[in-house]
Amino acid sequence: MSGPRDRWTLSGFGDEIASDLEEQVAGLRVLDVTRLELRSAWATNVVELDRAALDRTAAVLSDAGIGVSAIASPAGKSPVEGDLARELRRLDAALDAAERLGTSVVRVFSFYVRGRPAAHRDEVLRRMAAMAARASARGVTLVHENESGIYGDVPERCRDLVESVGSPALRVAFDPANFALAGIRPWTDAWPLLREHVVHFHVKDAVAVAGRQPALLPEAAVLDCIRPAGEGDGELPELLAALDREGYAGVLTVEPHLRRRLPDRDGPACFAVAVAALRDLLASHAGSTRITAG
Repeated sequence: MSGPRDRWTLSGFGDEIASDLEEQVAGLRVLDVTRLELRSAWATNVVELDRAALDRTAAVLSDAGIGVSAIASPAGKSPVEGDLARELRRLDAALDAAERLGTSVVRVFSFYVRGRPAAHRDEVLRRMAAMAARASARGVTLVHENESGIYGDVPERCRDLVESVGSPALRVAFDPANFALAGIRPWTDAWPLLREHVVHFHVKDAVAVAGRQPALLPEAAVLDCIRPAGEGDGELPELLAALDREGYAGVLTVEPHLRRRLPDRDGPACFAVAVAALRDLLASHAGSTRITAG
């Protein structure tokens, strides 16, 4: 019977190490992180990489022995009143990248709704269903991230999205820090609603933004609230124990966002802090939860 070490692989947003892809993979290799969640390479968003750039990306990753855990696309990270055709083009580019780079997972969002989620629900569901249908036709799973200000920024609406669209090609990427920033307790309040739909997990921690929603604050104020795993309100120990107990078989993707918090450290150093915090947290709970950092 396999244990957590066999089923949990660490991944990371390499563009927080450096914009250059070769530097990203070098930073991952130093830390023995074997997967990349590809958001950008050579300062170019993944959905804007042309065929030649994708071929180059594939070669760099293959030479380094780094796999791709997911394509971190920006599809759906736009106003709900915006051009759907544009979003579908961005999604198609992400699906092309997934096919070329050997992953079946693409991260998406559920559109900014300007504080009026109920008014825009039908249109959001229409758009997400169209995106899921495209992904399903190509054998790809879309994982929806709970970003502040979009329709699915609270657990109830994340669940509504997945269950109302009703496609196995649309699942949940659980981001505890994004919930914590909004004053939502990730394990206590979000996990019970979403656990059966979670197939992807982002690792960063945060303290709640006092008195205001993150979407209403400058980015710098939000980044001031980000913490390494285990140092915020993200309930990471409880969540990791739940993942272990319930047989989660996906990756743990490290997304540091620590450059503002640690201004004296560069990208590789901030990423190393984030990975070390996660591994320390896993090791400190290994006795009761059998979790180890693989």
